[in-house]
Amino acid sequence: MRFFRLSVSVRVGLPSASFDQVPELSLRVEKKVVPSDVCNTVLKAVLIIQKWYRGYRARLMARLQYALTVFQSIEYADEQSQMQLSSFFSFMLENYTHICEDDPELVQRLLASQKCIKERQDYVELVGVPDSYSGPRLQFPLTFVDIDCLLEAFMQHQVLHAHYVLEVLFETKKVLKRMANFNHVRTSRYAEITICGDLHGSLDDLFLIFYKNGLPSESNPYIFNGDFVDRGNNSMEVLMILFVSFLVYPNNVHLNRGNHEDFMMNLRYGFTKEILHKYKLHGRKILEILEEVYTWLPIGTIIDNEILVIHGGISESTDLNLLHGIERNKMKSVLIPPMEGNRDRPIELKENKTGGPVTTTPEKSKANEPASEHLLKHEWEQVIDILWSDPKGKSGCYPNTCRGGGCYFGPDITSKILSKYQLKMLIRSHECKPEGYEISHDGKVITVFSASNYYEQGSNRGAYLKLCSGMSPRFFRYQATWETTLKPLYQRVNIIEISAIRMLKEKIISRKTDLIHAFQLQDRKSGKLSLGRWAFCMESVLGLNLPWRSLSSFLVNTDKDGNVSYMSSFQDIRIEKPVKEAQSTIIETLYRYRSDLEILFNVIDADHSGLISREEFCATWKLFSSHYSVPIDDSQVDELVKTMDLNKDGSIDFNEFLKAFYVVHKYEIMKSDQHLPEDKGQL
Repeated sequence: MRFFRLSVSVRVGLPSASFDQVPELSLRVEKKVVPSDVCNTVLKAVLIIQKWYRGYRARLMARLQYALTVFQSIEYADEQSQMQLSSFFSFMLENYTHICEDDPELVQRLLASQKCIKERQDYVELVGVPDSYSGPRLQFPLTFVDIDCLLEAFMQHQVLHAHYVLEVLFETKKVLKRMANFNHVRTSRYAEITICGDLHGSLDDLFLIFYKNGLPSESNPYIFNGDFVDRGNNSMEVLMILFVSFLVYPNNVHLNRGNHEDFMMNLRYGFTKEILHKYKLHGRKILEILEEVYTWLPIGTIIDNEILVIHGGISESTDLNLLHGIERNKMKSVLIPPMEGNRDRPIELKENKTGGPVTTTPEKSKANEPASEHLLKHEWEQVIDILWSDPKGKSGCYPNTCRGGGCYFGPDITSKILSKYQLKMLIRSHECKPEGYEISHDGKVITVFSASNYYEQGSNRGAYLKLCSGMSPRFFRYQATWETTLKPLYQRVNIIEISAIRMLKEKIISRKTDLIHAFQLQDRKSGKLSLGRWAFCMESVLGLNLPWRSLSSFLVNTDKDGNVSYMSSFQDIRIEKPVKEAQSTIIETLYRYRSDLEILFNVIDADHSGLISREEFCATWKLFSSHYSVPIDDSQVDELVKTMDLNKDGSIDFNEFLKAFYVVHKYEIMKSDQHLPEDKGQL
């Protein structure tokens, strides 16, 4: 009989810093007096444990991936709505004549870029700093001491005074105006450059990057690749740190424009509200100057004449020579179409099949279109592609159906454009990735995303990369919180999963009437549908491109035969009615379009009072409902607005009005046994 000494260790715990590290077996077999049949039994047990754990973890990762897919689909659907607003602004300015008469500056606020020059003395010098102010004080010209001062103050949750904010913005604009559309930087084997992706107001991520990688300096250059603001709660702090660093080291800190460096995006995604909340007295002044600063941000960086760094992507028609020469400051918002050559009205936009804007010229054929006007449109389209496009594995260039703007570009398009301009690589951001970065298109495209926990605590890592001439990029990943990383993986997945399903249910309830109609068309008066028919209805109405069959266990009740009780889709959620008599269809519609309407009313609100007359409200709604083909009788909305005018002065606070439409979740805390990892109903 053969004998062995057997030592077996099985590592099944996951390190907190890793999502993808698969536990491996560590086996060491040495001679000892152990019967061979015992040795074989232990080895079999070890393999069974390993197989079980790998399957268990694979199921958890599948659930996590489904949750991230839900988050991303909803995010892109919201961005598509934002892009569709561009066509409505043209329609509104063409038809809302009495607003233009009452407010002749409306067209200028939307379309004119630099007609009204803001003078420093009209802003900075009129905003004094009181002696009682205990926050950070900046000394101009700025030095590295001011960077340290800001970091220390923001770590203590202090707010920079409006006087210094305005001064930083004016100084930043002055320096940016001297810069080209593309930064050109050089590296060497001994001089790396660090590239960061989207930060989205995440101050903790910026602190962590500086802690791991060092502060910007002449020997430690950075590229920040757009989307500094929105979504996060500290966009102003992030922006001030980046701008002050740029002013101290203008040749070593490079700031590219992202699609969120746009005042229209800020209205929807939070930065405007953050500024008005933190700077109640001078917030509007800050917003006015910030709009100008955005327009002067470079649209890209080229490293060593080999690597193109832009926020979004490219298309088959991307012309870097043209982009080098455009007047970038004319693009106040890429969501606002360019003006016609000789008229003070925008070029008309029509929606393509994907919901994105397509430019057309009213009452003119393209052949008769002035050359300068055609060029203006072409430049606008080029910038949209640079800021909004995404890479895909499929060859070709086709409309970005998820975002509604820009395009999808395949590996063949990448090779074509890089080859045309003698480039080797494209580095971009714009997309959240679970590990903080992604390499695609045979290594020619790198996506880097620096905002960790973007959708929910623990949902993703952030990353930055370092590169230098002749060397491959080095990637650094991180998670800017200990709140979830110390929890077991299944608990982290549960947290993310609950948040994703909550957001999805809010999307579902906003289309309740449409969904019920779709269900009833498929139903034979039983109140039930097959899972396949239910999934078809959900996708046809919501258009989110989600795995509805897999998600069904979270959303609906099914019987023993697998049929769906479709009304259970709405069983634990409802939209609060500000007026009990209001019809459900009106409430759903106003809830669904509340973000779009808020942006419109903020643009129309010339004096920034937050008030709008009932007549203006109703007139805007009539245009909006006409353009979006909303099947609601305008008189019903008129009556609702009249009811919401509580003090009967003919005006309503439109922000409070829109906040009155909110979702109530009947079961805020889901049963813990619904999220146990061994539950067969999980994703």
